[in-house]
Amino acid sequence: MAEFGLDGSPSPLNVGDATVPGEEAAGETQCEVVNGECGPAEDRLGPGSPITSSCETSVEASNTSLCSDGSAEIPRRSSIIKDGSRQRKERKKTVSFSSMPTEKKISRASDCISAMVDGSELKKIRSNSRIYHRYFLLDADMQSLRWEPSKKESEKAKIDVKSIKEVRTGKNTDTFRTNGTYDQISEDCAFSIIFGENYESLDLVANSADVANIWVTGLRYLISYGKHTLNMIESSQNNMRLSWLGELFNEADGSGSKQISICAAVQLVKKLNPGLKNIKIELKFKEIHKAKDRAGSNVTKEEFIEVFHDLCTRPEIYFLFVQFSSNKEFLDTKDLMIFLEAEQGMAQVSEDISLEVIQKYEPSKEGQLKGWLSLDGFTNYLLSPECHIFDPEHKKVCQDMKQPLTHYYINSSHNTYLIEDQFRGPSDVTGYIRALKMGCRSVELDVWDGPDNEPVIYTGHTMTSQISFRSVIDVVNKYAFVASEFPLILCLENHCSLKQQRVLFQHLRKILGDKIQLDPPKPEDCYLPSPFQLKGKILVKGKKLNSECSAAEGEVTDEDEGAEMSQRMSIGSTEQQRTVPTKKFLLTKDLSDLVTLCKSVEFKDFPKSFQSQKQWELCSFNEVFAGRCASDFPGDFVNYNKKFLARVYPSPMRIDSSNMNPQDFWKCGCQIVAMNYQTPGLMMDLNIGWFRQNGNCGYVLRPAIMREQVSYFSANTKDSVPGVSPQLLHIKIISGQNFPKPKGSGAKGDIVDPYVYVEIHGIPADCAEQRTKTVNQNGDNPLFDESFEFQINLPELAMVRFVVLDDDYIGDEFIGQYTIPFECLQPGFRHVPLQSLTGEVLPHTLLFVHVAITNRRGGGKPHKRGLSVRKGKRSREYASMRVLLIKAVDDVFKTASLPLREATDLRENMQNAIVSFKELCGLSAVANLKQCILALCPRLMGPDNSPLLLFNLIDQYPYLEPQGLLPDFLKKVVTAYDLVIQTSRTLLENSEAAYERILQTQRAAMEFHENLSELAVKEGLKGRKLHKATESFTWNITIMKLDGDEL
Repeated sequence: MAEFGLDGSPSPLNVGDATVPGEEAAGETQCEVVNGECGPAEDRLGPGSPITSSCETSVEASNTSLCSDGSAEIPRRSSIIKDGSRQRKERKKTVSFSSMPTEKKISRASDCISAMVDGSELKKIRSNSRIYHRYFLLDADMQSLRWEPSKKESEKAKIDVKSIKEVRTGKNTDTFRTNGTYDQISEDCAFSIIFGENYESLDLVANSADVANIWVTGLRYLISYGKHTLNMIESSQNNMRLSWLGELFNEADGSGSKQISICAAVQLVKKLNPGLKNIKIELKFKEIHKAKDRAGSNVTKEEFIEVFHDLCTRPEIYFLFVQFSSNKEFLDTKDLMIFLEAEQGMAQVSEDISLEVIQKYEPSKEGQLKGWLSLDGFTNYLLSPECHIFDPEHKKVCQDMKQPLTHYYINSSHNTYLIEDQFRGPSDVTGYIRALKMGCRSVELDVWDGPDNEPVIYTGHTMTSQISFRSVIDVVNKYAFVASEFPLILCLENHCSLKQQRVLFQHLRKILGDKIQLDPPKPEDCYLPSPFQLKGKILVKGKKLNSECSAAEGEVTDEDEGAEMSQRMSIGSTEQQRTVPTKKFLLTKDLSDLVTLCKSVEFKDFPKSFQSQKQWELCSFNEVFAGRCASDFPGDFVNYNKKFLARVYPSPMRIDSSNMNPQDFWKCGCQIVAMNYQTPGLMMDLNIGWFRQNGNCGYVLRPAIMREQVSYFSANTKDSVPGVSPQLLHIKIISGQNFPKPKGSGAKGDIVDPYVYVEIHGIPADCAEQRTKTVNQNGDNPLFDESFEFQINLPELAMVRFVVLDDDYIGDEFIGQYTIPFECLQPGFRHVPLQSLTGEVLPHTLLFVHVAITNRRGGGKPHKRGLSVRKGKRSREYASMRVLLIKAVDDVFKTASLPLREATDLRENMQNAIVSFKELCGLSAVANLKQCILALCPRLMGPDNSPLLLFNLIDQYPYLEPQGLLPDFLKKVVTAYDLVIQTSRTLLENSEAAYERILQTQRAAMEFHENLSELAVKEGLKGRKLHKATESFTWNITIMKLDGDEL
């Protein structure tokens, strides 16, 4: 194969798993395996060089904006909306004269050994911030590892393989932690070789995560088995796979000719890996024939096995597989049990459970009989629903459904009857069917007088088409509780005459019957009923006559969103927008009586609402006005929504039916954020993803801080939330599978240059995004191997969105996305099923990721100069109570200072001890204690293979007991482990008493809550001082609750 840039110059040289000696992985130099790369972040933001497969180059000539709602309040996300100001790095277009990728695929230990013998350029890290570029290689006899050039004598610039004690991944030695370039070094490219009796470390950084994986896998294999067993293990591994594939081939070869047609061979491979394209499989067979100079259209068993091995072996899964395989050939029940517990976060895993997994996913009969999970079986398991990123517990109703209706977010639709824009678009009952099937629990009916005394539904004052009210109610009756048994709200926007209102009432009562909730609220109730109490009921939201009205009809104020839109459109862009004047209309008492728990009232301001609004009264907010409330009165808005339902509908200026960002209003506690279901894109992705977390029942319990009577929370906070423990989300984007070319991108042919955005949506403090590098010319199985870390300050309101885009000159094209609530993430190695722009699952289109979640207090990376996240008591931040200037209340809060300080010390001492232990084990903060013990196991064996340490249960606590004289490094480990046990024990034995003292103070303080304003006035507080005292009281209660809960 030859490659040349379009200007005639040679393209950057790609040498598979290694770089040419002397070359550095910088600038335009390509030195990665399977497109991996680990340069500084700024070097990876520019697009790469796509290589076409048919001697052509092309430039994408069009761009499709995927989210153009035009709202100024919605921050632009570069992964969705093209940024014209974004500067792109220049790149050369190249032409490939081969139809298949040239990278050597790593799928067995011998591949790793061969790559190590060939050598790779690695960066050698020293603690003095110096970095040395050296060429490392394994001697042909596999006895020693050496590097060059070096000022050292050749005998000193090498390490005997026999002296290697351990190979660590990541930046997990003192040398890395104290190096000044810690933050610039990729975690996925770093590894350390621990060698010698003093456990010295050789700390290295590869040019790509793939190269690092090769060295780690190869070295671990050598120190476990040595060179003598290499051929034996490889042969055994191949025999197991060969036997299985041979049986499949023989079944396909019904004639016994020992050959099958290319078509049959393609279908057989396709059956084993449905995501592969037929043309790719066929092309591979033809290339093998050409390489053998063999004509014909039949395939032999050996050729079939070769193609399967080449196309169906995923290197990233092989590297994971060998980490847990005790013999590098298969996972037995104990190996799999360790993987399920340590990596996948499964609890109470037994060998029987492991055997069930093997029986379910192992394809070979031999493996099933012997309880062995092969690489192919392991791949099947990781691709199964069990390894889906979405926690299956959330696929059913899993939240408390017996709290007041105001405590839930409610899946809501705006202009449900429309299937296009809200000015000229058609109306259709399918809009209601679609919304109800998707779990929507609030639909809108904009009703007007129609012909033949039959009311119709459409957007008034516009050119949208009309549908009969009766047909919509028939659909509602049929589909209301298909997706969810919990209450459905009919938002009735009534513009009918008295005559047709009577028809409305008749249709509602006759068709919906007893489903309509008619029981009035009880005067003694302070809150609305729960979704559980209202199961199977339909609530009518609309205007209601005053209770003293006894006539057959009465006058109420009109509520006409359509008129507001029409007026705003006629005002023009230069005129000041006026509010819609209040109009009156007559309402029949029969129709009024159908409204019980959702009476529509006009919002005046927060003080008047707190004083006079009833819990069954509901206010609707225009998106713009709601945004202003969220910006100017965030605390009041949250407190308002603790007691009352609030409905937010899109700005009437969104004539294209684009969507607002629901997170802007969820963060204020607004329950009913009405979305235009007919318009796909980012905002609908957030809405659909959000309501999946409770069995897609249409109701999601709001965060605790938005439900508690006294809590300190501002919707616009850009810092941590008082009363909520922040979490660290660690996401590694490993690889992708079977990315389709974007729709409408015909100019590039089948070439895809994918990259991945990871977005966090939530409160302002949590909103963030990170992107991977671009993998050029590979949509089939791109390897990214990049890790990201996000601090999540309000986990209950955060969402994670994966977006895959096609890197192109003119505009990056959308490939697929997946949006998931933070609370629904499963830890470990997971596959993410990507969805299209309109929400359909893309067949066999996946991201392979690793997810870990740690507590911010006890994790995180070390600081730049090796300063750990551990804090001594002098630098420790203790929670303090704010002064209210109300003596009686301040005296109570003072009693919390000591137990709060004690609680902080108990928690921090334990977490610091755990961090120290993890560091000594050579693991990052993401690791759990089980992984620490597993990492220690190889170091705990003496020269005669006898254990140097044993666990001894003392007072129900597992201590490490030395079995003789220990080397210094193990003495440190034992000391660190003992400190973990000691601080954990102290926490368990003293936390209850500290918690009870905090709780007593909290209870005593809450006794002042009802009369706080009166006490403040007696102390002479008013105006801003009174407001500050109320705020400080809320702060103190919230802080005490957090510290108590964390104990």
